[in-house]
Amino acid sequence: MKILALNPSYFRNFSRSSRSPAVTKGGTIYYPYFIAYMTGNLEKHGFEVKLVDAIANGWDEKQTLEFARQFKPDLAIIDTSTPSIYNDVDIGSKIKGLGVRHVSLVGTHPTRLPEQTLNLSKSIDSICRGEYDETAVDLAAALEKGKGLKKVKGLSFRSGAKIINNPDRPLIKDLDSLPFVSEVYEKHLNIKKYFYASLRWPQVTILTARGCPYNCSFCNIPFKSSYRYRSPENVAAEFEYIQSELPEVKEVMIEDDTFPVIKERTENICKLLTEKKIKLKWSCNARVNTDTETLMMMKKANCRLMCIGFETPRQDVLDNIHKKTTRQLQLDFMKSTRKIGLLVNGCFILGLPGDTKETIRETIEFAKELNPDTAQFYPLMAYPGTEAYEWAKHAGYLSTEDYSKWIAKDGMHSTVISRPGLPADELVKLCDGARDEYYLRRKYITSKLGQIVTNPGELARTFKAFKTFSKHLVKGRE
Repeated sequence: MKILALNPSYFRNFSRSSRSPAVTKGGTIYYPYFIAYMTGNLEKHGFEVKLVDAIANGWDEKQTLEFARQFKPDLAIIDTSTPSIYNDVDIGSKIKGLGVRHVSLVGTHPTRLPEQTLNLSKSIDSICRGEYDETAVDLAAALEKGKGLKKVKGLSFRSGAKIINNPDRPLIKDLDSLPFVSEVYEKHLNIKKYFYASLRWPQVTILTARGCPYNCSFCNIPFKSSYRYRSPENVAAEFEYIQSELPEVKEVMIEDDTFPVIKERTENICKLLTEKKIKLKWSCNARVNTDTETLMMMKKANCRLMCIGFETPRQDVLDNIHKKTTRQLQLDFMKSTRKIGLLVNGCFILGLPGDTKETIRETIEFAKELNPDTAQFYPLMAYPGTEAYEWAKHAGYLSTEDYSKWIAKDGMHSTVISRPGLPADELVKLCDGARDEYYLRRKYITSKLGQIVTNPGELARTFKAFKTFSKHLVKGRE
């Protein structure tokens, strides 16, 4: 059986794997890492798979469909996201029209809205809900053997006029059993086509864990109700593989929702990376409650940067979104990272429940006070299945439920949440203004120039990111 694993065409540089899928101003193009893990697992079970990233390839719909026509898969599994769902269903339907036996969708959007998604087109045969690595294997095996689909856990599928939602599939307990995603990248993708604005290029993105023990109300990640992790030995072995087999890679992004959750595990990983003489720089997602001792261990093991969701300094707003942090923790964290020499990419959300124009101004000024290496300002974006979405819908703040409007006409971040005193278009403008204020400060420009002088290794990364990002400064969204 031939299987096409597809990240379909859409806007140029659109990233479905982002927690807020869109085209980023910094030019970041995410790896399609979840569908890549699935690809590796299908190959492990003996299936012939071709992972195609039409976004990274720069393909339009015509080129994407032409590849599918020539490859002639029996099964096509297509990645999706909320803003791109109509596009993705349409491409899936056209692939089905090429004579493909079965077309299935994956991703958080169809997982949370399986029946609504399947009702968009009768050409879409099924949805692999939730964690789909094993569901895809069972689906492929059932189709290959001509068996029915009712025993495939985690599958929603069309049966005549009915939609059948099979029981949920238990989450994978042994993540060490999955192949290294870096091996999948090496076989199927061109790593030089991917770029992460905060990282040294070229880079690869891996997961050392799935799920998150926290439950921020706006977060669109899958597996929020769990936290499972790979063994330190397995993680170190993948670093060894990357260093040996992908020598052009200059940095590894650990895309765990929160990497240093368990101090002992983090210590063991860092110790192994040091013992194995891993020279690769790496970055990760973390939280401001990461203690100084752990940060020092990470730095010693070549951690370079952390992506941190500060969101806001206001305690009432932090409590509204269940962030479980404080302004003081944020300040202390930044003090520690500067002392240790770790860089920070800070994320701030404007328009959170409890926000006003006055509290948004506090957030912008606080971002300047924290002064992370890079900063991102997002309007609140509420995705189906999140508490933020239910809050906005119940309060009547959703200006539309047309999912294509979840992004702007150019594919960049936007919001459909309009509140009294904070309409959606004004919230986007506030984010644009915050970005301009942050990056055009003399203090920031001086610090970046000083960073390049003292650490020339940052020059290429900074220039590449600035080249894409600079056109958005001052001009805003035209």
